[in-house]
Amino acid sequence: MLKFFKKHPPKEGEERERIKKELFRFQKCVDHGFPSKPSALAYDPKLRLLAIGTKSGSLRIYGTPGFEVTAVHEGDVSVSSIFFIPDEGRLITACSDHSLHLWEINSRDGTSVLEEKHFQASEPAKVKNMSACALSTDSCTLYVGTESGNVHFIDVKTLTETSVVNMDAIIQNVPDDFKVSPGAVEAIASNPVNSDKVLIGFNRGLITLWDAKESVAENAFNSSLQLESLTWHRNGEEFISSHNDGSYITWNSRDSSAPIEPSVSPYGPFPCKAINKLQWKMTKNEPMIIFSGGMPRASYGDRHTVSIQQGDSHIVADLTSRVVDFVVVSKADEKDAVETERDDPHALIILAEEELVVLDLETESWPSFRLPYLNSVHSSAITCAQHVSNVPEQLWQKITDAGDSQNKNFSKREWPINGGKNLAAAPLTKDLLLTGHEDGTVRFWDSSTSCLHLMYKLSTCPVFGIPVNNVESPSAEEEEWPPFRKVGTFDPYSDDPRLAIQKLALCALSETLVAAGSAGQVLIFNMERQEREQDLKEVKVNIMNDHEGFVWKGHKALSCKIGDLKYAAGFQPTCLMQLDPPAACTALALHSEWQLVAAGTGQGFALLDYAQKKEVATRCTLNPNDLSATSDTAMSRRKSLKKSLRESFRRLRRRRSEKKHKDDRPKKDDRADTQHIEETAAAAAAGATGSEAAAGDCKPEERQVEARGADDSMTSMVRSLCFADTFIVNGASHSPSLWVGTNGGHIFVYSLTVPASDKRTEDYVQCLLAKEIKLRHRAPVLSIAVIDSKNTVLPEAFEVIHERAKAPDMEGQHSVIICSEEQLKTFTLPALKPRWKNKITAIDGARLRKISFVNFRRQGDNYNEFDIACLTNTGDLRVYSVSTLRRQLSAQALRKEDINGISSFVFTKDGQGFYLQSPSEFSRITLSTSTSTAAPRCQLELAEGLRPPPESPQEAAATGGATVLRQPTVEVTPASEEPSQEARGEADATLTSVDDSPMDSSVISGDITVDSVRDV
Repeated sequence: MLKFFKKHPPKEGEERERIKKELFRFQKCVDHGFPSKPSALAYDPKLRLLAIGTKSGSLRIYGTPGFEVTAVHEGDVSVSSIFFIPDEGRLITACSDHSLHLWEINSRDGTSVLEEKHFQASEPAKVKNMSACALSTDSCTLYVGTESGNVHFIDVKTLTETSVVNMDAIIQNVPDDFKVSPGAVEAIASNPVNSDKVLIGFNRGLITLWDAKESVAENAFNSSLQLESLTWHRNGEEFISSHNDGSYITWNSRDSSAPIEPSVSPYGPFPCKAINKLQWKMTKNEPMIIFSGGMPRASYGDRHTVSIQQGDSHIVADLTSRVVDFVVVSKADEKDAVETERDDPHALIILAEEELVVLDLETESWPSFRLPYLNSVHSSAITCAQHVSNVPEQLWQKITDAGDSQNKNFSKREWPINGGKNLAAAPLTKDLLLTGHEDGTVRFWDSSTSCLHLMYKLSTCPVFGIPVNNVESPSAEEEEWPPFRKVGTFDPYSDDPRLAIQKLALCALSETLVAAGSAGQVLIFNMERQEREQDLKEVKVNIMNDHEGFVWKGHKALSCKIGDLKYAAGFQPTCLMQLDPPAACTALALHSEWQLVAAGTGQGFALLDYAQKKEVATRCTLNPNDLSATSDTAMSRRKSLKKSLRESFRRLRRRRSEKKHKDDRPKKDDRADTQHIEETAAAAAAGATGSEAAAGDCKPEERQVEARGADDSMTSMVRSLCFADTFIVNGASHSPSLWVGTNGGHIFVYSLTVPASDKRTEDYVQCLLAKEIKLRHRAPVLSIAVIDSKNTVLPEAFEVIHERAKAPDMEGQHSVIICSEEQLKTFTLPALKPRWKNKITAIDGARLRKISFVNFRRQGDNYNEFDIACLTNTGDLRVYSVSTLRRQLSAQALRKEDINGISSFVFTKDGQGFYLQSPSEFSRITLSTSTSTAAPRCQLELAEGLRPPPESPQEAAATGGATVLRQPTVEVTPASEEPSQEARGEADATLTSVDDSPMDSSVISGDITVDSVRDV
């Protein structure tokens, strides 16, 4: 009978629907980092734009910081080649399916977009099996060579074939010795002076100078070596061919009898790898030759290099990933007038598989440019991330200065790729994205705009006596041959896996950073402007205490270096807490106002007072039966397999029994009889009060969710930690508290006594266990937050003092929201009386993976509210109300198969999110209508007449809109959509008040959320 008297949250009216429209909207903003699996590179010297194509069909164009336009080819294709039509904002892509695409950068709604204008699929009788492509000097014709030896001439405006030159015609007038099966077309190069003349090189070494105007072969050159690439001299009379034995040959286009000089092997005479590409550039001094590959096979065959030679100057740029392509940026190409005397190269753009490197060829030592975008966020594998909003100007400047001091070896010139205009307004706040890495470093990224810019890098290696590996620093070793120089930042190798950063916490107001690692190390840093020398204090904390029988067989702890160490300006370590056993940190919380840090592992947690550098409290969360666990990995396979098989057979028998006795199945959940409930007097009085549920509301069908066994492996793992100043003991006085949630649905609530500021260094912090909550469904507790009577999450440390948040309401009643993988649940404080719950897994089968409490703001006024942003294991992004736990928004953001993306997701305080869509690239989204400014707003100015005038709406309707603008589609459930009566009833039935008495209807219907609450 009591199920008809359950309290439901009030229904949402039209006003609430309007507010939801104004607050919530899912939108993908921009991608940050380096494109995954790049396959092609091009540069427009007139517009100063860079294009990168990928193996997944993505096409991206970059210019000045903030200028970025992207598009994606249809189908599963890889971009093989890209060709800019200079100064027109157009480019052609050739793909792995032998198709050609013409793209334009056009203006739509005040910003530039990349649109596909023409598409030419390969035809069996025409362009088939492309092997080489090149654009004519006048940019009117695209030459396409095939594996059969033919060359097709394609009109760049329409992508239609104008003529074809068969291999038989090409070799018709060459000597008989050259006609023997020349192979596929390997390289094509248009004459820089006369666009009618083009070099056609075949795989087996034959090179023909073809006159397109007369349709005749003027000359033929045979090197008898397998050809790799061709490049012209600026005067159009000489050219160089590079070959697969690591050599190159210089020819005169008018004399085919012999090369100008014998074959040159830069790193011979021993066998060398192929010179894949070579560029020959003229300067005011000596010629500059730039080529990729050519290394001695035996000694350096595994190196990925680009060599630069100019007279006596010679370096070998050594990268840690394969070189995809490179482009030389020359001043002569940027001018309108044809300059035939010299090229004057000033920058070298190298595209590798894992990073982009740009070298300054004007500065004497040829240093690297500091990248304003396209940074390799995965220089070392990313292990965790944290976002910090609204960083104070003072801390921002300190981080900037510390980063500048680390980058003194970079070029002082301005970034050379500076085409287009950035129309985005200056950011209102300065935001940081922190990434922890496998090599023990923490990188600070400027995430305020659409360009993710590396500001500063902090390494924890010096604390443990491990030297820092600076890839970009010039080597001081003795001179070697070849003259290698490490360039780029990508370094996939880690000296010690224990260094990996697992959790990060930064208080921007106190300038305190905490980094926790894989071997139980928890480092506290403070920002300092000056270099300092100090002895680091290590605090060893034993989580197991007196628990006998536990044997740790995992890795050992890192050894802290003893004695005074010199630390550069920036974040400097002040204290090290070393947990024992040295397991990976699984949860971290910082309260800089109380100067406390809490860290959790798979065995328990510890609380540290870093003001006095003293342990405050520890607790082992292991089940007494599981003290034989020997590491931070899963328990014995034998035990797990035996238990799994037993439970599988039990489920099979239960399903058969249910099927056989379906009609007379008992309605009471069997588990309800065996569930033990401990309550205080206050918790026992948690009856449902308030308005009655509507009689017409229908309860949705709930899934059978198996309650996790108490002895499941890793239930002891601490998943969430939370500091809060709230009502724990009684409703009259509030005090600091620490909330600890575990993988087994167990919540520990500790009451803290923090001395006053004048006695902070004298009196000790006291920590006493006040309450315990055991969620019946034993799902992992992912997040805990305390809200006041105004449904506002309690502010973080120093936010009220610095007027960044209003003081919380300490007169009204507080509540705590406990978010597990399976449900959201609100308890009143201090009685821990259940109030609202949303049984997510029982209703739709999804499990929560990431949770954050977000302050959503409305554009145009000061209205704001806190809501719960969630990401599920199916890739859905959802927003739930803090006050009623109703769902406000649902959007399909990630594929459910994208496990790495889901596990790496990070929410921001203002409703944005970052996740790794590939190991090298963050994707940025927003759930708020007021934070969509992170998407690029840019404009490319073109000469008049290059684009037709805008069509009127009538003309656009008549033409049917031939332009195709390809963008990914996103499935969104609008917040403003009026739910059906059935759905409204379903939602109301899902969100209920909770009565912990055995007669609660939710228990009778198989509720899995009757919890154990105990005062200590």
